[in-house]
Order: sequence, then C-alpha cells, then structure tokens
Amino acid sequence: MASLTRNRSVPTTIPNDANFEYYVQRARSAGLVMTEGTVIVHQGTNWPNAAGIWSMEHARAWKRITDEVHNVGGKIFCQLWHTGRIANNDMPEQKLAGKPVPGPSAVQARGGEGLFARFGLDKSAGYSMPEPIEDPTTIIADYKNAALMAKEAGFDGVELHSANGYLVHQFLDFNTNKRTDKWGGSVENRCRFGLETLKALISVWGPDRVGIKINPCGGYDDVGMPLEETKETFTYYIQEILKLKLAYIQLVIYLPQMDPEFDGKKRGTPHDVLGTYGPLIKDPSNPSTSDTTKLLLNGGLNPDQANELISSQLIDAAVFGTLWISNPDLQTRVEQGKELNTQPDHKTFYGFPGDDPRVGYSDYPDAA
Repeated sequence: MASLTRNRSVPTTIPNDANFEYYVQRARSAGLVMTEGTVIVHQGTNWPNAAGIWSMEHARAWKRITDEVHNVGGKIFCQLWHTGRIANNDMPEQKLAGKPVPGPSAVQARGGEGLFARFGLDKSAGYSMPEPIEDPTTIIADYKNAALMAKEAGFDGVELHSANGYLVHQFLDFNTNKRTDKWGGSVENRCRFGLETLKALISVWGPDRVGIKINPCGGYDDVGMPLEETKETFTYYIQEILKLKLAYIQLVIYLPQMDPEFDGKKRGTPHDVLGTYGPLIKDPSNPSTSDTTKLLLNGGLNPDQANELISSQLIDAAVFGTLWISNPDLQTRVEQGKELNTQPDHKTFYGFPGDDPRVGYSDYPDAA
C-alpha cells in the first residue's frame, strides 16, 4: 500500500481514532503498509492535518496504531516527509516552526496559487519563496530525530520520501538547487543530501529497515531536468543507494496526471523509468545486480500488470495507491478474484465534509 496523503489527523498533526481505523483495516490485507507522508517538523503545507512524527506525543499516538497493525498480522513503514519549499509562510504550522519555508536555494515553486485560500489566505497565495538552508546537516538531524521517534512508535521501518518535488528531490534537481557549496553543482553534490540522510536513517534502523521512494520523471511540484541530465543524476543516485544495501527502492513511473503544465508545456521529463533504472537494481540476466535491495514499482498499475512484472522477475513487488482508498481489503480481493471498487470519492481524497474524518476514509466496506 502506497503512501497516501489524506489530511485526516485532525485537529493537529497527532494521529487519531480515524487514522487508527483506516490503517488497521488495510493492514489485514496488505503485504506492507506505507504510511502517508509523515512530516518530520512543523511545515506550512496545504495539508495542515497530515500526521507528524517529531515528538513523543506523535510516537505514542502512532504506537497505538502500529501495535494493532501487528496484532492483525501486518507490517508498516513510516514515510518520512519534508516538503521543503512546497509550503507557505502564513500557514499556522509554518508559524509554529518559528522559521521561514526552507529550500536548497531561493527558487520559488510554481503551481501553488489558490491552494491556501480555504485556510483563509489570499486567493493568489501560493508557495513562498524559500529561505536557503544555511546548513543542510541540521535538516538531516531532523530526519534522524524522526527516525528515532518512528522506532519509539513501533514501526517496522522507515521510508525516505525522495520524490515528487519535495525537499530531497529539490536537492537532486539543478533547477531548484543552485548552491555552490558541497551540496550543489555536480551530480555527486546534488545527490549528497539524500545519501547522507539515508545514512542517518540507517544509523537508527539498520539498512534492512530503510527504503526510499524516487520519481525520476519529476513534473509534480515544479521539478524536472532535461532527459540526459535526469538519467545521469538518477543513475548515479541509485548506484550509490545500492551500496547502502537498503531494504528496497520504490520507483515511480511517469503519470501524466502528476505532470502539470506551465506556459503551455508539461513540466516533467517522461521516459521509461523501469527500463532505464530497473536493471541497475534487478536484472535476472545479470547476477551482479542487487540481491539485497528489492525493487518496488509504483504508478497506475493494475493487478494483472503487476503479476506479469513480478512473474517476469522485472520487479519484486508492486505498490498500489488509489485502489487501496476504496478497497481496504485490496490484496484479499485480488487473491480471491473478487470485484474491485474502482469508483472512489475523489472529493474526499484530501478532506471531508462536516466534522467526521471517517467519511471517504475508513467507511469503505470490505468485499462481501
């Protein structure tokens, strides 16, 4: 089960009864549950009720969930998330942070205009111009603290969110990373932040309990480089990640709906993600590829496609997102050949009417 931002940890960032019900329902069926993007510090995102994992209060609330996930036979990883420049200085959570929206460099993201109006900000308000991070090791320390809290919370491991234009991805991309120090410039320097963050997570969990999510095609949240530079950057990044012997690398394939247009042009860099990077991680014809780090593939797959890729030994596992929203017993339905609910309520993906967070969240039934 993919990480799915659902914005249900009301009234704050502390997991609640609705989160408990939602995760336990799906853990009864899923091979592995990945939590929603779980913020590692106060951040002024347009998801003010995304769950957090930076304090003992967060850890205690998550522990109640992970204990019951384990009681029903499930496994659950916590996805560690820092949005970087994808935030607004006037949001309450950013004010609680006591510092401005950060980023690798002072490069403002497009595409956020209007997203903050429902929280009382001006209709034209978008993502704030980020304040360049003076010392990236301070953010790496925040990730390590979140990893420690995740361990206190009883998770089975952690995943570094290195995709979708958020902070780690911002360091990887030369359009958002204009630094001239050891954290920017060359491919090696731009990859440094993600790799050093992984090492911090490994120092807490060990490599076999750490995964990473990567989206080379970009687009979402205004990132993306030309194809040659994209391939060069992500090939190096993955090769260096493999040296760390992580539990898995989750690759996200190109999805047109995740690629916005700016000035009449798509922002991302479409290319064959599995064909380009998959053989670096898993290649049945080449025994020198990793037998430690598993390859997970995410992005609009259906169960038949997933089974074919797994049977062909091109991937180790498939990650599903939207299907888990409306099918809390998705894997059981697939195994038993039962009909899937392919009509989720899109209006409740990131919010809910009235005052009941369960609506469109934990009120989808199992198959009869």
